Amino acid sequence: MVFDVGLAIGGLVVLILAADRLVVAATRLSKALGISAVLIGAVVVGFGTSVPEFVVSGIAAARGELEVAMGNVVASNTANVTLVLGAAAVVAVLAARAAVVRREGYLMIAAVSALSVMLVGGTVNRWEGAVLLVLLVVALVLLIRWARSPGSAVAAADTEDDTGAPQVWRELVLAIVALAAVVIAAQLMLEGLISIGDRLGWDAVFLGLITGVGTSLPELAAAIAAARKRESDLILGNVLGSNIFNSLGVAGLAAVIGPGVVVGFGPLLIVMVAACFVAGSFALTGQRLVRWEGLALLAAFGTYAVLSF
Repeated sequence: MVFDVGLAIGGLVVLILAADRLVVAATRLSKALGISAVLIGAVVVGFGTSVPEFVVSGIAAARGELEVAMGNVVASNTANVTLVLGAAAVVAVLAARAAVVRREGYLMIAAVSALSVMLVGGTVNRWEGAVLLVLLVVALVLLIRWARSPGSAVAAADTEDDTGAPQVWRELVLAIVALAAVVIAAQLMLEGLISIGDRLGWDAVFLGLITGVGTSLPELAAAIAAARKRESDLILGNVLGSNIFNSLGVAGLAAVIGPGVVVGFGPLLIVMVAACFVAGSFALTGQRLVRWEGLALLAAFGTYAVLSF
């Protein structure tokens, strides 16, 4: 038991650190290759913050743990728009300004709705996963077009000025090492958590909550740091973008790898969709998210956690 706990915690820590380094490397590589900062913020960083979810859910589906895989997606989506946005709003008032963020709000609601339609029936088929992956390609095309349009204000993280060949090769090697570490860490974390769950009688939905919150910790840390700098657009862009990739890419990949039966997600889907709709509506209308609303989002996350147990 002690070994399993250590395995789960150690795997989670390495997963978070390696995923963060992977995002940094991808951002610097994109800069070195001449990709615009807006495009990096909207696509590269948004996809990069979903890498932990991709790996954890993919491995879980391959192991025959489809409910854990989908629980990870649902929990991560919910944590992003309740725990992450709520904590950021408690730190500082959030106000949406960028057109690209508002468009991502529409896209996120559509992506989450597509995920919910797939899960509500209780059976996940391989063709449904393929449809989600096709929709991901469509979403990527839209994100790239929007990111290149005038007025897009989602910025990328600071990068080094040196973008010569040595920098490119160094970041490429670090990206490969970080990706390998993410895969290994996710495998170790899942082994530890599943073993603990078997011993304590935890169901797959609750295990999905743990992995989902764990894989959302990078977004939480980044959101709090951005809130202190009053970077509301960056917070919203990354959260909404992460949910788009989770709902279409992560869930789609898991369904293609290991289709099967999923149960117990009804109430959780309601909380997820409601939370995403509130967050998306906020981004679409340009309203301010103040401290008491942040506290309400944190309470919604607590409700989700109770329903998952």
